Amino acid sequence: MNSAKLQKILIANRGEIACRIMRTAKQMGLTTVAVYSDADKYAQHVKMADEAYHIGPAPSKDSYLVAAKILQVAKDSGADCIHPGYGFLSENCEFAKACEANNIAFIGPPASSIEAMGSKTRAKEIMAAANVPLVPGYYGAQQDPAFLQSEAEKIGYPVLIKAAYGGGGKGMRVVNHAKDFISALEGAQREAIAGFGNDLVLLERYVDQPRHVEVQVFADNHGNCVYLGDRDCSLQRRHQKVIEEAPAPGLSEQLRKAMGEAAVRCALAINYRGAGTVEFLLCGEEFFFMEMNTRLQVEHPVTEMVTGVDLVSWQINIAGGEALPLAQQDIQLQGHSFEARIYAEDPANDFIPCSGTIEALYTPHNSEFVRIDTGIAAGDEISPFYDPMIAKLIVHDDSREQALSRLQHALEQFHLAGFSTNIGFLHNLATHATFKQGAPSTHFIAEQGDALVSIAQSQQHISQVIAAFAYLESLTSSNSASPWQQLSGFALNAAPTVKVPFTDLTLSAVKTPLGYTIYQDQLKFTVEGTVNNGLCNVVINGEKHTAHVCRSGNDITVMYKALQTRLELIDKHYISDHQSDALPLAAPLNGTVVKHLVELGSTISKGDAVVIIEAMKMEYTLNAPHDGVLTSYCFAEGELVSHGALLAIVEDTTLDEGA
Repeated sequence: MNSAKLQKILIANRGEIACRIMRTAKQMGLTTVAVYSDADKYAQHVKMADEAYHIGPAPSKDSYLVAAKILQVAKDSGADCIHPGYGFLSENCEFAKACEANNIAFIGPPASSIEAMGSKTRAKEIMAAANVPLVPGYYGAQQDPAFLQSEAEKIGYPVLIKAAYGGGGKGMRVVNHAKDFISALEGAQREAIAGFGNDLVLLERYVDQPRHVEVQVFADNHGNCVYLGDRDCSLQRRHQKVIEEAPAPGLSEQLRKAMGEAAVRCALAINYRGAGTVEFLLCGEEFFFMEMNTRLQVEHPVTEMVTGVDLVSWQINIAGGEALPLAQQDIQLQGHSFEARIYAEDPANDFIPCSGTIEALYTPHNSEFVRIDTGIAAGDEISPFYDPMIAKLIVHDDSREQALSRLQHALEQFHLAGFSTNIGFLHNLATHATFKQGAPSTHFIAEQGDALVSIAQSQQHISQVIAAFAYLESLTSSNSASPWQQLSGFALNAAPTVKVPFTDLTLSAVKTPLGYTIYQDQLKFTVEGTVNNGLCNVVINGEKHTAHVCRSGNDITVMYKALQTRLELIDKHYISDHQSDALPLAAPLNGTVVKHLVELGSTISKGDAVVIIEAMKMEYTLNAPHDGVLTSYCFAEGELVSHGALLAIVEDTTLDEGA
C-alpha cells in the first residue's frame, strides 16, 4: 500500500493529531519521524515514531512554529514529505514554499492556495468574485483603530472582530456596544499576534442564531475535486467547537448538494490540492461563506466514519501525485457520527485550562462504533504550553439517535484522574433535550449558562459515598491499625462509628457484617462491594454502581459515569482552602503576563480590569476584587507566572477610612 513516491514522513506536530497521522502512515508502510519540544520529550507521539528529533524549548514559538528547525530535521532524517497536522505551521504559506524549495513534499495544498485563503480578507474577495454569498463586513487592509470603529458603525452592532489569519476562536471578539470596540480590538490583535504572528483583523455583522455547517472537499493535481459530505459544528463555546457531527441534521438534499457544489467551486477557484474544509454560516435555507481551512480539520474523523474514507491516506497519496480514488457519484454516506473534544479544563471555574499528571486513565474500547483519537496515556504530563485538548471521542451508528446514545454511554466510560476535564459538560450537552432534537444554533451553549455545568445531586452523593467506601476499604486492607480495631471511647456492644476525614464534607461510617453504613448529614447509605485495581463495584441501598477510583497522596478521585469527583483527606498539615479565598488577583492558571491595564497609583473600582495573562493560546483578564488603589504589579509584562501567584495588589481604601 506504499505511496508511489513517498517513503519517509515527518509529522510537524504533536499530541493526538501526530499519533493519528502516524497510525495511517505506518499502515501505508512509511517510516515516521517525530519532532518534540522540551515539554514533549516523553510524549506518546515521540514513543510511537520510528525516529524522533528534539527541536527546542517548550513554547511553540521556539519549537513547533520554527520552520527552519522542522526543515533541518527533514533534511537530517531524509524525510521526503512533511505532514503539518492542524495548527502550528499547517496554514503557513512560507513553510509550504520552503518545503517545495527543498524538494520535500508538503502534505497539503499549494502555497498559493494557502495564501489566498490564509487571509480572510483576500478569501472574501475571491468568494465575492465567484458569487458566493458573504456576510456584510469590512475585509480591507486599512487597520487604523478609528477607521475600523467607523466601519463598525456602518455595519451596525453587534460586530464580530476576527483575526484575518486566525482560527479556532483565537483573535475573535463580539462587540455589542461602540464604547467597547477599541478594547476588544486591542485584545483580538494581541491574541492574533501571539497565535498567528499577524494582527490584521476583519469586521463582520454578527449574525444571530446561525448554524455552523462545513463541507469537506478533496482535490488532486489532475483537475479532480469532490466533496465528502458536510459536518455540523454549531455546538461551540467561545467560538471553539465542542461537539461535531456528520452529516449535518435537518438539511434538505437540495441544500446539501448546493453547499457541497459551492465548496467545490471554492476549491477550484484557488487551484486547490488535498484536504480542505469550506465553512458556512447556515441561516434557515440561506448559507454564507465564512472561511476555508486549508488543512485537515480537528473534526475530520466524523467524515471518515460516515464515508469509510481514510482522509490521511488520501492526503499522502495525493501529495505523492496520485489521482483521487473516487468520483463524486461514488461517495456515499452511511449512518451518523459524533465527535466530542475532551479538554483538560475546569467547567466549574469558567473552563480555565488545567495542567498536571494523568494519574489514571480508563477509556471505552475501540470498536466499529467507538473510536478514540488521543496522544496521552496514564502517567503523562499535560503541560500549560499547548492547547488543552487531550482526546477526541468519536462514535458511529446507523441513525443520529443511535449514535447520540453511543456518545452518551462512551462519555460515561471515559475516566481520567489528575486534573479536571470537560467530560461532564459534554455529557450534559449530549443528553440535552434540545440537542437530541437536532443541531441548535452556535449560541446554544452561551444561552444555557450554568445549566450545562450543573451536577445532579444524586450522582454527587453516590460519588462521595464511593470515595468513602474506597477509603475505608484501603484502611482494612492496609497493614496499619484499622480504626475498627481501635475501640477505646466506644460504648460496650455498640458498633464503632468512624469519621471519614474528607475536608469540607461530613461523613461517618459504621462497620457491618457485609460492608458499611455510611452517614452524610441526614442521609444513610448501606454499602457493600469491592475495590480491585481501581475498579469499584458496589451496591448502595440495594442499587449496583460501578466506578473507578484513584488515590494520589491525600486526594481520592472518583470517576462515576461522566462525573469526576476529587476529595481531599485531612491530615495534620492540612490548611483550609478558605484561607486563600480573599487573595486578590491571583493567577488562575500557569501562564504569561501579557499586559498591565492600569497605571500604578490609580484609584479603581471593584470589577475593573487590572491585568491580562495568556495561557494555552487564550487571554484571561483579572479584575479588581474590591474598590481601592493599585499599589503594585508583582510581575512584569512577559514574565511567566504559576497558578496561584499574586499578580497585583489593590489596597482597600475603605479600610483606611474606617480606621
